[in-house]
Amino acid sequence: MNYVTYDEFETSRSPSAVYWLIGLCVAVYFVQATLVGDANMANWFGYAAGDMASGSMWTIATYMFVHGGLMHLLLNLWTLWLFGPRVERSWGAGTFTWYYLWCGLGGWAFHYMFQRNGGILIGASAAILGVAVAYASRWPDDEVLFFGVVPMKVKWLVAFMALINITMTVLDSGSAGGTAYAAHFGGMVAGWVYLRAPGAGSLDRFRRRVTPAPDYGDEPPRAVPKTSRPRERDSDEIVAQSKAAMARVRPAPTPQSAPATVATPVAGTALDAVLDKIAAEGLESLTTAERMMLDEWSKRLRELHP
Repeated sequence: MNYVTYDEFETSRSPSAVYWLIGLCVAVYFVQATLVGDANMANWFGYAAGDMASGSMWTIATYMFVHGGLMHLLLNLWTLWLFGPRVERSWGAGTFTWYYLWCGLGGWAFHYMFQRNGGILIGASAAILGVAVAYASRWPDDEVLFFGVVPMKVKWLVAFMALINITMTVLDSGSAGGTAYAAHFGGMVAGWVYLRAPGAGSLDRFRRRVTPAPDYGDEPPRAVPKTSRPRERDSDEIVAQSKAAMARVRPAPTPQSAPATVATPVAGTALDAVLDKIAAEGLESLTTAERMMLDEWSKRLRELHP
């Protein structure tokens, strides 16, 4: 299987968790092939039916790093390399590693429930198929070449693998050996639950991370429409407030004070003209002298109403 399409939002972050998982599986197999032997490695680190009763609880996790042969190892690692790096780049190494282990535990749980007599459970297939589910959730329409020949979208490939494994789980439930189909299907189910479990804050956050990005199409961006003349609205408020204040503080003309009867109406008339100009054309239209007059009257109003 090979990639045919690629996601445009990939980052350049190196998939370190995928490297470490592949390196760990290769190191375990090297020790297995050169020093320990297949049977001993499976007995020590694979999960067997009696491990729960005997207290060998570590095999629930270690089984996913042991493989039954070179082809078993290569097929699993190739699948991990096919789907894992892009998921890790999207999530980060820590989240990806926990998700991988979670899917492996889901594989063990289904094997324990549905294939109790299925021999010793070994292999990373359950965890890796969980990674394939995460990939299909994020990039469902990417295409791969199934068996290097048939182009197939990832979502249909994952659905096909789920169908095969659930069918074989039912047919092979009483088998004492062979492929751990229940574990494979359990890893996929664990991945699906992890990504979509409602009410779990962190899991819901991970689910949103793998939600496909919206398709905005080819339409060019449009300018944000302007609001309805906020400058004029502000000017109207200024004029209204100034006229109300003037009505309160402007002294009535008295015949005893000749300067007041002349100066006050003139000044008031000039200020009214300035306020009318603000209402009609805005603050930017005022001349320097008009601004100084407006500032002077504002100062007087503040003194009268501290």
